[in-house]
Amino acid sequence: MMITERGTQFYIGGEWQEYADATSLPVVDPASERVIGHIAAGEANHVDLAVAAARKAFPAFSQSSVSERLELLGRVYALLNERAELFAEALVMEMGAAISFARASQFFFAAEHVRVQMEVLEKYPFLTINGQTATAKEPIGVCALITPWNWPLYQITAKAAPAIAAGCTVVLKPSELSPYSALLFAQLMHDAGTPPGVFNLVNGTGDSVGAALAGHPDVDMISITGSTRAGVLVAQAAAPTVKRVVQELGGKSPNILLDDADFAEAVPKGVLAGMRNVGQSCSAPTRMLVPAHRLAEVEALAGKTGRAIRVGDPRDPETAMGPIANRAQYERVQAMIRAGIDEGAKLLCGGLGRPAGQDRGFFAQPTIFSEVRPDMRIAREEIFGPVLVIIPYRDEEEAIAIANDTVYGLGAHVQSSDPGRARRVASRIRAGQVHINYPAWDGTAAFGGYKRSGNGREYGVHGLEEYLETKAILGY
Repeated sequence: MMITERGTQFYIGGEWQEYADATSLPVVDPASERVIGHIAAGEANHVDLAVAAARKAFPAFSQSSVSERLELLGRVYALLNERAELFAEALVMEMGAAISFARASQFFFAAEHVRVQMEVLEKYPFLTINGQTATAKEPIGVCALITPWNWPLYQITAKAAPAIAAGCTVVLKPSELSPYSALLFAQLMHDAGTPPGVFNLVNGTGDSVGAALAGHPDVDMISITGSTRAGVLVAQAAAPTVKRVVQELGGKSPNILLDDADFAEAVPKGVLAGMRNVGQSCSAPTRMLVPAHRLAEVEALAGKTGRAIRVGDPRDPETAMGPIANRAQYERVQAMIRAGIDEGAKLLCGGLGRPAGQDRGFFAQPTIFSEVRPDMRIAREEIFGPVLVIIPYRDEEEAIAIANDTVYGLGAHVQSSDPGRARRVASRIRAGQVHINYPAWDGTAAFGGYKRSGNGREYGVHGLEEYLETKAILGY
């Protein structure tokens, strides 16, 4: 399927539908700044049609057997792997992901979400009995899924796979800024034999489609990954209909390097973790907290790593970092780099404008600031780009205090050669996920935030349970 040919259509009730009243939105390739296509922009009336299709499909699908849903997810997983390169190329085109990263991370982890949900579904106890009382876990109903532009496919499977596993029907609103992987996914759901109405897609903006979904009386649950601002708006719109709201929002994650860490390993890995996906991850560890007496050593290691990152054409397999995904985000990153310079932070590498030799595209320089104070804007606000701040601390207590001095609480990292000490520090950080010594990615680990980073959890069994209601049956 040519993805652009579906751009003017929505997937509703098991088929691609064209609507004469839908306006269109441009899709821009961030590496060239060229418009590469257009997508239809939905409104409330299109949302009504998609929700009606999902509502109609719910009674039968909610009663489907575990083995039927397992078979469906199995077909989805097989088709994903069959079409891996198609998805990777779409991610390069729509958001500028470097092709190697698109294959190894953006696509691979997206497919893993489906596989993990199959494992969870196989073992999940939908009915438990304790004496005379049974507890039944039942699908919540019609679920609206709002996904972001920074991990487009990964966030779709992280929501759609558990929703389908639970027996829910869904309406997906992907980001209008990176819509092609979502159109490919809708076609895949069709080809996998998803019953009509179980999966629906309506493209458009948050102000139109997102708001209509959030306020819709026939939507039982809404799951959004996005900015804290967007999450607040969705929760406000959802309140009058008392629907469940799951939000995975912003972050300003700390990375505490304790004085017993192996700095030669911890500093370069920390820089690369913060810069991963061009720094466009809500859980990116973008605040590196280091002992003040070792600041010079950290600066030398960090600067060397930052300067060595290869920025360039995302279609080149050797490229480590492509462009920022869209113009608005590029301008935000430039404004925050300017703020860091104006506030007097020490610039170790990078800075304003594009890297040398790049004259077009939303390419930013991997930028590292040191001698950053916790009250600076660059230490407090989510930048969402390849910008890392190094903050010195006096002792372990101050490190923990600085780590927690944020409105966010999504991710955190701790580096130490003493496992007991690392665990103690991890237990005191107010965040939904803490990584000790750069562990491997785990698709079963609960993901979500404390404080203004959101409500609810995704991935693994925790992700499945967000799509389930709890029913107690007494006298069972």
